[in-house]
Amino acid sequence: MEKTYNPHEVEEKWIKYWEENGIYKFDPNSDKPIFSIDTPPRYASGDLHMGHAKNYTEFEVVARYKRMRGYNVFFPNGFDDNGLPTEKMVEKKYGKSKRDFDRKEFIELCKKEAEEVIKRMKETFIRIGFSCDWDYYYHTIDDYCQKQAQRSFIDLYNKGQVYRAEEPVIWCTYHQTALAQAEVEDKKRTTKLNYIYFTLEDGSKIEIATTRPELLPSCVGIFVNPRDERYKHLVGKKARVPLFNFEVPIMEDEAVDMEFGTGIVMICTFGDTQDIEWWKKHNLPMKISIKEDGTLNELAGKYEGLKLEEARKRIIEDLEKEGLLVKQEPLEQTVGVCWRCGTPVEFIPTKQWFIKALDHKEKLLELGDKINWYPEYYKVRYVDWVKNLKWDWIISRQRYFGVPFPVWYCNKCGKIRLAKEEELPVDPRFTTPEEKCECGGEFVGEQDVMDTWMTSSLTPQIATKWKDDPEFFSKMFPMSLRPQAHDIIRTWAFYTILKAYLHNNSIPWKDIMISGYVYVGKGIAMSSSKGIGTNPKEIVDKYGADVLRYWATSATLGEDLIYREQDVIRGKKVLTKLWNIARFINSHISGYEPKSKPELRTVDKWILSKLSKVIKQATEYMEKYEINKEKKVVENFLINVFADFYLEMVKYRLYKEEKDEAALYTLYTVLEAVLKLLAPHIPFITEEIYNTIYKKGSIHKSSWPELDMEDEGVEMVGDKAIEFISEVRKFKSKNHMSMGAPIKSVVIWSKVELGDALEDIKNTVRAEEISFLEGEDKVEVTK
Repeated sequence: MEKTYNPHEVEEKWIKYWEENGIYKFDPNSDKPIFSIDTPPRYASGDLHMGHAKNYTEFEVVARYKRMRGYNVFFPNGFDDNGLPTEKMVEKKYGKSKRDFDRKEFIELCKKEAEEVIKRMKETFIRIGFSCDWDYYYHTIDDYCQKQAQRSFIDLYNKGQVYRAEEPVIWCTYHQTALAQAEVEDKKRTTKLNYIYFTLEDGSKIEIATTRPELLPSCVGIFVNPRDERYKHLVGKKARVPLFNFEVPIMEDEAVDMEFGTGIVMICTFGDTQDIEWWKKHNLPMKISIKEDGTLNELAGKYEGLKLEEARKRIIEDLEKEGLLVKQEPLEQTVGVCWRCGTPVEFIPTKQWFIKALDHKEKLLELGDKINWYPEYYKVRYVDWVKNLKWDWIISRQRYFGVPFPVWYCNKCGKIRLAKEEELPVDPRFTTPEEKCECGGEFVGEQDVMDTWMTSSLTPQIATKWKDDPEFFSKMFPMSLRPQAHDIIRTWAFYTILKAYLHNNSIPWKDIMISGYVYVGKGIAMSSSKGIGTNPKEIVDKYGADVLRYWATSATLGEDLIYREQDVIRGKKVLTKLWNIARFINSHISGYEPKSKPELRTVDKWILSKLSKVIKQATEYMEKYEINKEKKVVENFLINVFADFYLEMVKYRLYKEEKDEAALYTLYTVLEAVLKLLAPHIPFITEEIYNTIYKKGSIHKSSWPELDMEDEGVEMVGDKAIEFISEVRKFKSKNHMSMGAPIKSVVIWSKVELGDALEDIKNTVRAEEISFLEGEDKVEVTK
């Protein structure tokens, strides 16, 4: 073994070896138990950052562990190039909106740019040792994935789980598309509560407090609480809307908060979900003054064409001029914003496609209980989301780049024509059925595309060939593990569970493993689309992939962390320590292979008993996906027990003219086990050491270590031995002596009989004489 480990040379060698020898290939004909991973398809919106490196490495470690446990690991991989992130990347690069392109031209540009990003991401994944099976690769806009998404829509349509309706929907005025409830985030802000006068029929005035005076042209009514004695006399009367001079009825409803503002509230179509509920409940008219681009329409009169913020400012100024603005108060409020751009959402009635979700809330809660959540506390986030769900899943988007709906409409009678199986995948925006409608009308294609989650929610079905290969699907579904970040529990996890239920009456996977975010500073998460974060390639080029992976598997499962390069560098020290330990052992056991277990000394049994416990504990952690704890317990054993004590205690036996067979056996056994325990985390250096010393083929095809040599009696003796060695070391340090300096004598008092460990203590501390006396623990050293 070279004196210094060269990660770049070694890593390139093993990447090539693993690929050429198919080390990570899934074998569909194997009789081994299957462990399958529903790999997150990474967005094609920019290069990878260290957050991706951490999260993907966490579950990649699981794949390596499961192979060593004897599983036939099904580890597909995909990229999500379908949807808004890709559109925004292209718009940003070319400096113009998609609406400035020809639709077909823009779609082709999206595909081209996504392919380039995917190529770079794939190279980075390979470089950091990502052991997926690239034979099972997909990207969400390819023909196969489009076909599966369109099959999903048709299946749900035929089951009556999909419907089309014109209703107020959550709308992003920046992206100019409908949003699902899960795509809306809460944002706190300070605004102003404006107290304004409405005029009654008799000329008297009432005060109404509102944060949105720009919605006055959409006012359709006023509500008071029926229990509010102050305003009972107003019910049934009419009031004139200020500036816009039309009358609206005053009604009563128990949902009015008597403590907010003046206790009188206006309803506008639509300011919030409460407005929508009142509009439906009281069968009120609809007056829409906000356009899809976030400007006011002709209903706003002289304010037409203004953006909402500007319109609010101008209307408040005019109210003040007219003496209709009573006062303003600061107000802390929480508003819903688009999770992509942060723009406050509006509620605009449009015709959209929906999947029924509200009908299945109880079933979805039941399914959530059938899945094992790691960490378990994240299940609460899923449960809370389902319980508080208020909208069906809106699945249509007003975008260009996405999976088209397999639907045409008759331009005469409106009849829906679904695509046939043999036509899939199909793009009705650019193709028309040859036949006409029964009424003689022409079919016109749906122009909207599907929500990207319509495809992403099918990743278990896509990976396991749903409807394409029934035999393979029945063998593989549900999958074993879904790894994902905590921020998309309400989207990816929820939608996938919903789809698996509606399509397959099943859970999609048995376990879900939740990872945290990586931040560059307080509150600033790494983001490819925003250009925030460190590219893992930079770290790999500087320190090697194993150093990056060592850092990536140090975080507690499910918790966020702040990225600091000094934390990454720590892994380099551990790798150097492992290399040096292996070099030392190799210099003594090179060519050695145990034929049988020799007669062991107490310290040999002690370290093997410790190792047995470490293997047991490490296995328990890995089974619960607590990979950081597994690595920590192994590292602690390697450095603080094996290297610091056992290697020092055994050296004198290795430098004898005739090497000690028990020492060789123990070193051989411990190092091999430690390499295997660390192999999932740091696959390159462990592969190099394993092949150099053990020459048994790839460590990643070997078996997870097993050892049953726990012995509490032996451990008690060994632990006492290292206590006494530590006391002598303290003495030497206090007396400014090197650890290797000889000493004249050591006298040990203890109630634990040390037996042959006494000789090991003597040789470890380099004492000329050693004595043992029964008594309370004590050590006396003579220089």
